[in-house]
Amino acid sequence: MSRHPVAGSDACAPTASVEGLVPLDASFFERETSLVARDLLGKILVTTVGDTVCGGRIVETEAYLGADDPGSHAATRGVTARNRVMYGPPAHAYVYFTYGVHHMLNLVTEPVGVAGAVLVRAVEPLWGADTMERRRGMSGIAVSNGPAKVAEAFGVDLRLNDERLGGAIAVYDAAHVPDKAVSTSGRVGLSAGHDLELRFYVTESAYVSRGRTGPRPTRRSTHDDRGTG
Repeated sequence: MSRHPVAGSDACAPTASVEGLVPLDASFFERETSLVARDLLGKILVTTVGDTVCGGRIVETEAYLGADDPGSHAATRGVTARNRVMYGPPAHAYVYFTYGVHHMLNLVTEPVGVAGAVLVRAVEPLWGADTMERRRGMSGIAVSNGPAKVAEAFGVDLRLNDERLGGAIAVYDAAHVPDKAVSTSGRVGLSAGHDLELRFYVTESAYVSRGRTGPRPTRRSTHDDRGTG
């Protein structure tokens, strides 16, 4: 834990630590998924990949529910090899690979046996910005203003799927974002279930993604049209 920098410190300060920050425990995640998605706004995401630490403030999320949510990877005839992590214990990472290019980072919610996960869509970098820019090959808000960008910037890939939070991936408590600073909308990039108001974002954050809600217009539907699993 001492390798992690302090929120708000200079990027990658080698002697800083997370001392004073409190990691969110499983009880935070073992709740209704939409509530967790809302409450994750403002919390601090930290990844430690090798000796490289990156951290940032979560500013956009989407909730993905169980079998009755047509946008969720849990909308199947039961547990599959792919979506099993969504049914597992809360406070784990659910990482999947989509379109043959991108990884997506989700945080598992709900009690064991109930599918649910929150997709981390956008993060404001707090430290490790140099590393994020190198991984992304670009700078500015484009480093982490979308879910695939977040995963790449934070070094998340399938090796971290089903990883218990608190190790290579951790989420720390931070000041609650007041309701007046939060907006909701339908979810982005789905062929079904896009109309459900399960996207949450910090209204004034420049890092909120530019993705449009509403039905995907043309391409044939695939499993990857779903936001999770």
